[in-house]
Amino acid sequence: MALAAASLLLVSACSQEQSQKAGTNAAALPKPEVGVVTLQPQSVSINAEMPGRTTASLVAEVRPQVGGIIEQRLFTEGSEVKEGDALYQIEPASYKAAYESAAADLQRAEATVPSAQSMVTRYQGLIKQNAVSKQDLDNAVASLAQAKADVAAAKAALETARINLDYTSIKAPISGRIDRSTLTPGALVTASQDTALTTIRTLDPINVDVTQSSTNLLNLRQAIQDGRIKISGENVSVRLKLENGAIYPLPGKLEFAESAVSETTGTFTLRATFPNPDRLLLPGMYVRALVEEGVAPNSFLLPQRGVSRNAKGEPTGLFVNAENKVEERVLEVRQSVGNNWLVNGGVAAGDRVIVEGSQLVRAGQEVQAVDVIVDDTTGEVRERKQAQTTDGAGSQLTQNQTGNAAVKE
Repeated sequence: MALAAASLLLVSACSQEQSQKAGTNAAALPKPEVGVVTLQPQSVSINAEMPGRTTASLVAEVRPQVGGIIEQRLFTEGSEVKEGDALYQIEPASYKAAYESAAADLQRAEATVPSAQSMVTRYQGLIKQNAVSKQDLDNAVASLAQAKADVAAAKAALETARINLDYTSIKAPISGRIDRSTLTPGALVTASQDTALTTIRTLDPINVDVTQSSTNLLNLRQAIQDGRIKISGENVSVRLKLENGAIYPLPGKLEFAESAVSETTGTFTLRATFPNPDRLLLPGMYVRALVEEGVAPNSFLLPQRGVSRNAKGEPTGLFVNAENKVEERVLEVRQSVGNNWLVNGGVAAGDRVIVEGSQLVRAGQEVQAVDVIVDDTTGEVRERKQAQTTDGAGSQLTQNQTGNAAVKE
């Protein structure tokens, strides 16, 4: 019995010693480290990104204005042409003959005018002597008027013949890049035919037509009225993002917006004009226009990696409070700005949002906050401040301890 009692006392003492060691080890465990970004208000440029298509600023389909056989093609397909350059030559022989015939008709008509004028002058003198009747004078005056009318008609016919002769040389109506020719020399063409001979497009400047929803327009106007966005000026700057993701180097200018919203799509069209000296932009290209809407003063940009969604679908973020404890907040997110969210509510100046290590902690847990810098271009943490734990060890944060994934709206 004495031996059993001694054994029980020994086991109890060992258990107490192990419990004390476990408690001591637990107390010695370091607090989990999290990377945080301290939020400060700033002025943020608000840019709307909208899809669009490039269109030529001028388009001209070239058609013949007189009929005949194409004698020559006078341009290089795909080249730049100037307004007034000769593009095609239609056989002019019949039109030259018509012009010469009209010129002869004019000479014939002009030859009758002096005789008719002399007759009127003579009759005006004779009527005073009652040598001719007034009817004879009236007939002479009418003949003179007829002769002058014949001259006017002959001049008009001559001008028509001259115009038709000029039309045998088909000229460029605008300057721009010319497409391929749909017909070759020897082809018969007719005046104002349905098929265009070729098409010319002016590429510098070039237009970009983009669409915007009426809902976004209403939200923008409401934000301006509330003072959350200030218009930066009358001339709205527009940038282009090309299909390969590159930014077009030259800025454009917003020209106009349609005055009506489409009943089927609920959108309206805006047109911007861009200089295009190198012809990098071609009609029909898909682009995304970055339109500067204004500036939001005293706003907060929160890295997208620090935002997630709760079960209700609301955007939330984890923050480190003054007691170094984690707290979760519901955020009011307006829109994305690069790799950040523009946040209207749920944050204040000096708040520390967790952007790294958020998956290792929970609300109410005490943590050690480490200031980090998030790259605006990549959205990744590119620099962190080395933090020291109580045992002198360095920061335990690694690149694998990333925050929640960015939430896309």
